[in-house]
Amino acid sequence: MRSPLHLAGAHPDPAFTVTLDGREIEALPGQTVAAALWTAGVTSWRTTRGEGRPRGVFCGIGICYDCLVTVNDRPNQRACLASLHPGDAIRTQEGTGHGD
Repeated sequence: MRSPLHLAGAHPDPAFTVTLDGREIEALPGQTVAAALWTAGVTSWRTTRGEGRPRGVFCGIGICYDCLVTVNDRPNQRACLASLHPGDAIRTQEGTGHGD
């Protein structure tokens, strides 16, 4: 099976590594947090404030805020909009992301 990169004729710069809760994940230049996590098979990276239910991408365009994640100790980053950089540390966000 051909990869989407091959089908699109894309030639991205080399992949780099980021972490999700300490687990290394490969990302491509220009990828969002959500895209890299999906590619790695991760579909949930936040829990709701009240009942601790898992959440990931819902709308994918930054409107619903279901995909909030902590990136480099900054909580409440929308994974569908946040671009990744080499060495970024992503953490699963619980509740508000402020430890309450």
